[in-house]
Amino acid sequence: MRIGLLTEGGYPYVGGEGGVWCDRLVRGLDRHEFDVYAFSTGQAQEDAGWVELPPQVQRVRTAPLWVAEEDGVVHGRRARRRFTEHYGELAAALCTAAEPGTAQQPGTAQRRGTAAEPGTAQKPGTAEADRFANALHGLAELAREEGGLVAALRSEQAVRALERACRAPGARRAAREARVPDLLTVADHLERALRPLSLDWYEEDGLGAVDLCHAASGGIAALPGLLARHFFGVPLVVTEYGVRLRTHYLTRPDASPAVRSLLAAFHGLLTAETYRAASYLVPGNAHARRWQERCGADRAKLRTIHPGLDATPFARVGEDRRPEDREKDEEREKQERQEKQEHAGPHTLVWLGRVEPAKDLVSLLHAFAEVRAAEPGTRLRIVGRPSGPEGEAYLGHCRALAAQLFPDEADGPHAVGRNPVSFEELGGPGAETTADVHADGAVTVLSSVVEGFPVGLIEAMFCGRATVSTDVGAVVEVIGGTGLVVPPRNPRALAEACVSLLRDPERRARLGAAAHARALELFSVEQNVAAFRGLYLETVARTPVRRPVLDGAGDPQPFAAPAEAHVPGHWTEPTPRAVPTWAVETPEPVTETVR
Repeated sequence: MRIGLLTEGGYPYVGGEGGVWCDRLVRGLDRHEFDVYAFSTGQAQEDAGWVELPPQVQRVRTAPLWVAEEDGVVHGRRARRRFTEHYGELAAALCTAAEPGTAQQPGTAQRRGTAAEPGTAQKPGTAEADRFANALHGLAELAREEGGLVAALRSEQAVRALERACRAPGARRAAREARVPDLLTVADHLERALRPLSLDWYEEDGLGAVDLCHAASGGIAALPGLLARHFFGVPLVVTEYGVRLRTHYLTRPDASPAVRSLLAAFHGLLTAETYRAASYLVPGNAHARRWQERCGADRAKLRTIHPGLDATPFARVGEDRRPEDREKDEEREKQERQEKQEHAGPHTLVWLGRVEPAKDLVSLLHAFAEVRAAEPGTRLRIVGRPSGPEGEAYLGHCRALAAQLFPDEADGPHAVGRNPVSFEELGGPGAETTADVHADGAVTVLSSVVEGFPVGLIEAMFCGRATVSTDVGAVVEVIGGTGLVVPPRNPRALAEACVSLLRDPERRARLGAAAHARALELFSVEQNVAAFRGLYLETVARTPVRRPVLDGAGDPQPFAAPAEAHVPGHWTEPTPRAVPTWAVETPEPVTETVR
């Protein structure tokens, strides 16, 4: 099978978002061929280069989203008229689509300003969705015929079409209130989002030659897949470990109401069209699945596939050094702790991740103050790097709070004390890898107030560690019954859960062993690859043959190319079949003797 893998800011670039799981998927499906179509998000990402690609990657085509490449295309009068018509229809769909955050009961009229259920996105109406889809496909056909829309999308013609749509009868109030700066901002965003329409990927020897398109995320990354389906009938599979539409709703808080409304309408309509056109939608967890359903996804298309992690780096900890083994070797562990200056041990809590406000390390430090009062010998290791300037400032605040809550402790008046909280980074002494960090702790703690799919918890589970987590994102789905879960922003509950595990090593051992087994069953690379292998075959099997096989007379032969023919194997090799002799020997004609 030939798969077109569509990415945005990820694979095959080094350090790209989602690049790790894409690389594991491609390497795991080594019997298939992959064509990678990737969008880059910045010059730094392009300068960093690509990861080493396996031989099954046949071709890589890239395009920048952060800059518009001038194509020199000048449209004639007829092409300009077509552009104005299609762009105006797209703008009209944005101006009349239902506002995000409003609810509409089936069979009742939409009442402006009615509050929706928290976390629920309004599904666009059928008329607006069809209008948007027709306009999008019309622009794509124009770009394919005329050579690109770079100049047209940046022209005054586009801004005027957007302004007419905002001033037209039936436009929503927020759209009617848009001023010139708002229109310029929205037009600029639409130009960036619609850059994929001008690419030369949509040819018979490009995306038209693949058997299936797999978008590694929603949003702009899925747009080439939509066009491949429109032009060539290529089936589309979309994976969302984080719902892009939800991310958009949580951004641009400083924009004007008109800008927020129009851009939310665009991303909502694009998401609705993606969900409608996709053969299958693959959320990475139940949390993402619920968001997809709220954004209008058909439940019949949803197939949850958890992301797969490589368990090999954690095997030594998870199997050879499980918590119960540590209890049997107290003397050896004591010596190791002394060599590491008592950084870790049976009374050490571990936190590992990116340092940023969403991780709520302030609540963790306050909880640790109560843990320290109940168990004086306990230590806390905070391992991770700050995330940007905001993370740097937050790390400084947490260091100051730790110094205030835990003054240096000393055994006597002439001894030097040491704070029980350590702030470290991966790669340092005792923290060379994440496995080393989890191995030297008794309990792994997650204190976040916002969390998507908690990869750090899965790593702790692979290491056979008991965990204490806040009930956010997909935490409960990941942990199951193998760890303790407490409400977020509740230091007292967090402290009580940690103390209960620190005082009960047998319970820690049971939970750690159960967590290790659960991680191997649900979150390994093998289960992820096997699930996508089956989904690919199911998708192709349900897709009509786009290249009909003809017989000698030129007539199509239905069922001549079954789904399994896309996978190399013995069933694709022609084998002689045994034919009975009565079928090959020429029978003698039966004649009747006339007397």
